[in-house]
Amino acid sequence: MDLDPEGLFRDDSDSESEFYREKDSTKEFVVYLVDASPKMFGAARSDEDEKPETHFHAAINCISQSLMAQIIGRSYDEVAVCFFNTKEKKNLQDLNGVYVFNVMDRECLDRPTARLIKELSYVEDRFMSNIGSRYGIVSGSRENSLYNALWVAQALLRKGSAKSVSKRILLFTNEDDPFGSITGATKTDMIRMTLQRAKDTQDLGISIELLPLSWPDEEFNVSIFYAELLGLEGDDISQFLPSAGEILEDMTDQLRKRMFKKRKVKTIRFSIANDICIEVNTYALIRPTSPGQIMWLDSVTNLPLKTERSFICADTGALVQEPHTYFHPYKNEIIKFSMDELSKIKNISDGQLHLLGFKPLDCLKDYHNLRPSTFIFPTDEEIVGSTRIFIALHRSMLRFQRFALAFYGSLYHPQLVALVAQDEITSSSGQVEPPGMHMIYLPYSDDIRHVEELHMAVDANAPRATDDQIKKASALSRRIDLKDFSVCQFANPALQRHYGILQALALGEDEMPEIKDETLPDEEGLSR
Repeated sequence: MDLDPEGLFRDDSDSESEFYREKDSTKEFVVYLVDASPKMFGAARSDEDEKPETHFHAAINCISQSLMAQIIGRSYDEVAVCFFNTKEKKNLQDLNGVYVFNVMDRECLDRPTARLIKELSYVEDRFMSNIGSRYGIVSGSRENSLYNALWVAQALLRKGSAKSVSKRILLFTNEDDPFGSITGATKTDMIRMTLQRAKDTQDLGISIELLPLSWPDEEFNVSIFYAELLGLEGDDISQFLPSAGEILEDMTDQLRKRMFKKRKVKTIRFSIANDICIEVNTYALIRPTSPGQIMWLDSVTNLPLKTERSFICADTGALVQEPHTYFHPYKNEIIKFSMDELSKIKNISDGQLHLLGFKPLDCLKDYHNLRPSTFIFPTDEEIVGSTRIFIALHRSMLRFQRFALAFYGSLYHPQLVALVAQDEITSSSGQVEPPGMHMIYLPYSDDIRHVEELHMAVDANAPRATDDQIKKASALSRRIDLKDFSVCQFANPALQRHYGILQALALGEDEMPEIKDETLPDEEGLSR
């Protein structure tokens, strides 16, 4: 096989998008655990002209919205939907009060499908007749539906290694005291068993997160039981309490933030000195979004097709079974290369981050930032003490107003990078920006194009703006400057329409969802 000289050092994994997308190794398994007790079906909010909205409806609605977004952005994640405090039971452990919701041709924990989303959106209409609702923890009975639900969720998340897969349980409930109906030693024993079950689940690398639903006149009191289950103490409890008046409106946004939190792209070594090396995780913060890749489907079964490539000998017409040998003609000779030799030629560096020194922050210019930066944060998984060394370096850089100059030895695209320390930013609602460092990829010298003067001669006969024109143009530029602008404020209308059409086709909807183009000018505002 002839060797392409220009492609010799081309990155087989597309080096330009190395930090653009999260890898499959960071995929996530999630179990949505929804309380289905009669209390969840009580009217949480009612308008005069509309049907009263229940907490159960709010939970199902935000899960459906989350799955729609998830099937587009991270379709390889796997999810399961589980109800507890139900009359009917459906789970592999045959435990009472727990119903694992699923559709045909799908495992209990599997990738979200259009059929799952469609069936889930209508589950409330026939929930009482098909599944039923009841209180699973009542006086005079040793039955513990919350314990059973955690057990079933843990069993669903059994597959996959905790090192390569993030596992989570999202619990929806409006009952802050699930054991309030029982007293005495029975209550103490059931609370102890439930907390131990939660601890065993967390010890397996499964995180448990609570999305509480509050009543308009009564706030969810997490300190009664769930604070101990989640491991909250002190200020964490007060910061966790949701706003009772805004919980229904914010539920979908809260779930989206938890589902689409930043997940690491890869882990790299950071060599600070000769004998000092720490480990950091890298995160892709802002990246361009594009439509998903085209997937070829079978016209009969609608299943994905697998593409295979074979080489045929030009002389005999037989399939070539031997490993390919690459060659390059040089001075009338054929120079052969093996795959191992090509890999060694491409492998320019060891893939680590090497600290070279420090420079003042004013030496770093805006035009040095050619492409989106990568956020790095320490980890102690492999090298214990990495966080402590990183914090010391981070604090010193902030105190002396310096950025670190480093060499990032990417396997196929080595270059100099600037590490800019970012301090933690908090507000009354919690953390806004985490502490860490931004890795800015510095340009090569030929990447910078210097401004060329069009009119070099003083007496050149060329149109020039008057001082009054320059003054008015400057004033106009200042007036149209957007304050506190962020790219996150505007959705891509083309992508929104693309996914809106896919959603309508997949869910069998007659009408396409209405897409609001936020990039269009405000005609009403301009007229004023």
